[in-house]
Amino acid sequence: MNEKIRRSDEEWKQQLGPERYEICRRKGTEHPFTGRYWNHHEPGVYKCACCGEPLFSSEDKFDSGCGWPSYTQPIAADKVVEQTDLSYGMVRTEVLCRRCDAHLGHVFDDGPRPTGLRYCINSASLEFEGTR
Repeated sequence: MNEKIRRSDEEWKQQLGPERYEICRRKGTEHPFTGRYWNHHEPGVYKCACCGEPLFSSEDKFDSGCGWPSYTQPIAADKVVEQTDLSYGMVRTEVLCRRCDAHLGHVFDDGPRPTGLRYCINSASLEFEGTR
């Protein structure tokens, strides 16, 4: 596994810009059906926008109808961390990049086979690299 990345808030702000900083570092979210990857169908890999770690494959992406990119699983279990999120009076499971602790989104147990999971991820927390 790659070494943990740690930066100050100021460094993250400079690197990411306002929208990505709000989502990735302050646990915000984008509005549904507005992110650049919710309806994206090219083959490739979705990487962390903060550190470049490969997180999700287009092979595991599906149209959940929720307005955010959705995946049945990460590329590898050790790429993300899941933790309980009690914000907004709800109990959810937050998904973070293991390498840099970026907030990616949440995982729900209403996805398709084979996992039954729906990793609902903010487009702003991702960068796409297509395969040729």
